[in-house]
Amino acid sequence: MNFHVMTLFPEMILSGMKNSITGRAIDKGLIAVEAINIRDYTTNKHNKVDDYIYGGGAGLLMQAHPVYDCWDALRKKIGKEGPRTVYLTPQGRTFTQKDAHEFALEEELIRLCGHYEGIDERVLEEIVTDNVSIGDYVLTGGELAAMVVCDAVSRLVPGVLHNDVSAETESFEAGLLEYPQYSRPEEWNGKKVPPILLSGDHAKVEAWKHEQALIRTLERRPDLLEKAKLSEKDRKFIKNLLQSKNDSDIL
Repeated sequence: MNFHVMTLFPEMILSGMKNSITGRAIDKGLIAVEAINIRDYTTNKHNKVDDYIYGGGAGLLMQAHPVYDCWDALRKKIGKEGPRTVYLTPQGRTFTQKDAHEFALEEELIRLCGHYEGIDERVLEEIVTDNVSIGDYVLTGGELAAMVVCDAVSRLVPGVLHNDVSAETESFEAGLLEYPQYSRPEEWNGKKVPPILLSGDHAKVEAWKHEQALIRTLERRPDLLEKAKLSEKDRKFIKNLLQSKNDSDIL
C-alpha cells in the first residue's frame, strides 16, 4: 500500500513514520510512505503558500493553486484520475476503525495536511473525497493527524502487525463546525468567492458565517447540535433547513 502525504513539513512525516511498526513495514516493503512538499508548487517568489482571508478572520489561509498543482502532479504520477484524497480537518467525520478498514482497501491513498487557518474551500471541493477528523481538539497542523491515520491503516495491511484504531484532529467553536473560508484569487477554476464576503458589510458577513456554520454542522456533525448553545433564531433556521430537505426528498 502506498501512502502519499501532501504537507508543508515532509521531514516531519518521514521521520515520524520510519519508526516502530510502520518503520518495519516500510523496511519490509509492505507499505510505502511519500511526503510531498506543497511549497514546491507555489508560484510566489518568496515561496509563500498562504494569504489573508476574505471576510476577515485571524491568521492566514493556504491558497488553492499550490495545493491543487501538488495534487494534480501526484494524481498524474500514480496514474489515477480521481484518487482517494483524505483531508485532515476538524470539520470532518470522526475517524474510526471502520474508516481504517475502508482506507486499507486502497492501493494508493493521498492525505492532505492543512496548516495556518486551513485551506481555501474551493480546492477542497475540487480534490477531497473524505473529510476526516481525529477528535474535537486543536493541533498546529494536519501532520500528526495524517500519521495517526497512516498508523491505524497500516496495521490492517496484510503482513503488518494488527492493532486497534486511533482518532484525528482539530477545532470547534461555540459547538459548531467552522464556516467555509476563501482566499485570493477572487475566482479560481471558475469558482468565485461568495459575493457577501466581498461586500464590506461586516454585519451581513458575520450573519453569513453563522448561518454557514449551522448548515455545515447540520450536514456533517448533526450530533454537535444537541450540545450547541443555539438561539431561538438558530433553531428556527435549522427547522427550516430540515423542512426544505424533507420537501426535496419527497420531490
